[in-house]
Amino acid sequence: MTEPHTTRRLAAILAADVVGYSRMMGGDETGTLAALKRHRQELFDPTVALHSGRVFKLIGDGTLVEFSSVVDAVNCALTIQRAVAATPEQGPPRITLRIGINLGDIIVEGDDIYGDGVNVAARLEPLAEPGGVCVASIVAESVGRRVEVSFADGGEVHVKNIDRPIRVWKWHPGSAPLPAAASPAAATAPASTKPVRPAASVAVLPFANMSGDAEQEYFSDGISEDIITDLSKVGGLLVIARNSSFAYKGKNVDIRTIGRDLGVKAVLEGSIRRAGNRVRITAQLIDATSGGHLWAERYDRDLTDIFAVQDEVTRQIVAALKLTLTPQEAKLIAGSGTTNLEAHDLFLKARQLMSEPNKNFELFTKAMTLLQGAVTLDANYADAYTGLALVEQFNYQNRWTADWDRGIERANDYVAKAIAIDPNNSFSRTTHGIALVLGKNHDGAAAELEKALSLNPNDAMALNARGGLAMYRGQPEKGIPEIERAMRLDPGFSQQYLHFLGLAHLIAGHYETAAAYFKERILIVQNTDFSRAFLASALGHLGNFDQARQIWRDLMQVNPNYSFEAHIGRLPFEQASDAQRIRDGLAKAGLPPSDNEPAGAA
Repeated sequence: MTEPHTTRRLAAILAADVVGYSRMMGGDETGTLAALKRHRQELFDPTVALHSGRVFKLIGDGTLVEFSSVVDAVNCALTIQRAVAATPEQGPPRITLRIGINLGDIIVEGDDIYGDGVNVAARLEPLAEPGGVCVASIVAESVGRRVEVSFADGGEVHVKNIDRPIRVWKWHPGSAPLPAAASPAAATAPASTKPVRPAASVAVLPFANMSGDAEQEYFSDGISEDIITDLSKVGGLLVIARNSSFAYKGKNVDIRTIGRDLGVKAVLEGSIRRAGNRVRITAQLIDATSGGHLWAERYDRDLTDIFAVQDEVTRQIVAALKLTLTPQEAKLIAGSGTTNLEAHDLFLKARQLMSEPNKNFELFTKAMTLLQGAVTLDANYADAYTGLALVEQFNYQNRWTADWDRGIERANDYVAKAIAIDPNNSFSRTTHGIALVLGKNHDGAAAELEKALSLNPNDAMALNARGGLAMYRGQPEKGIPEIERAMRLDPGFSQQYLHFLGLAHLIAGHYETAAAYFKERILIVQNTDFSRAFLASALGHLGNFDQARQIWRDLMQVNPNYSFEAHIGRLPFEQASDAQRIRDGLAKAGLPPSDNEPAGAA
């Protein structure tokens, strides 16, 4: 029996309805139903699938679709409406749609979705012209010039059951082209490039520990994570990150639900039993749509064969998904990093500690001891040196030790050793890139993150870092797609990406979109002070001064010692004007208040 599955998230919702459906049914019921079925099978459903959408409700002639990316939602609508417009009028009844799109908060229960995001999309659909698209202002602002059309301002409208006016933007295949500045996007935003869609996608669930010893959990988790890392090196494969696939650990959730939530076509699950010097691994690759098996195998081996088993599992999955490894990918997968089982064991234990959500000085000390032990056993273990660098970064950010300010310096020293040992270690390159971002060495960081992603195109941490770096360098529109892709690869860690997306849109001047992302992040991370400060700035720019002041009061409840200037001073902005934009939004709302003036004062 599976668990009830309820999720809350920010999503783009597309609502579509057939124009004149009742009239068409009255004139030719059989022909209309046949035309609608053909339209869905040949155009609508394949186009939705191509743009990574999910149809979650059919209501007669109406359809509701969910997208994790607002750009995908808009491009899907444009593709459908252009295809319909190109269909000749003669012949069987032509299905013409109106489409509305909104970006908002939704609640997922089982296969159904509801909430404000859905309600607004449904109200926008009737406002579109026949064959056209009507989007909320937050959608037009969010996509900017990442789509190939410009939307015309439709003004503010009041719609049923929505207590606030909504500004709408419209497009139709027959519309005259508009100048780019007519849309709410910044005129300097770059034109979009269509993302390359992987041929296959997979999530690796944490292998069940069947050893009868809870202390062996680190080992089963570690093998699962190593397989994720190896699969991530395959360029034609989208691999969900550890944070997201491990969210299902210990839960009895249907594989098809997991596939739907993570947006993958296949799921790997298995178990590990370790006893003395023997290990038994079972693995099965499951089709996330049908629930059928694509491949399964059991391995009974000596513990010394564990690295070979990991390589074999990776290759079997690639073969089952009908992919072909390039020589470079095969070489990267074959490298295990160490042949010392004891050193590898210490690294796995340390990595498990570093994956804990609530890191503290005690975990820092334990991880450092384990990793130092690993490099003592194997002085050429690149991953262990990189682990030391990562722990020092955590120390720098959390100020655990008296000399925390030297954390980045020590991190660079450790990761330099790792890269000297293995120049093609993507974990080392990513860690070095993030250290360089924190140290405000932007050129060096850009080179390292580029190298990391050439070695591991599925590295969500590197993608988010590269997107954040672009934002800090004054190019937020360039960074936004990178951060969005990181969230696609790691949806379970969205609380991190929502903050960076909000900040990027805030720097880009997309204040409504920024506010939506910050609000969503606060729902997930209720004790955040950083996101509240930036939300108050976005609301100030929007003229919502009372809301901004209330958010600031909430922030001071969360952290009475919060200092905005100390916060903004730590961020590695290249241009002072970007930090000033955030200050300006707060100033418009009278924030931060003076020492003797409450946040709610006029």
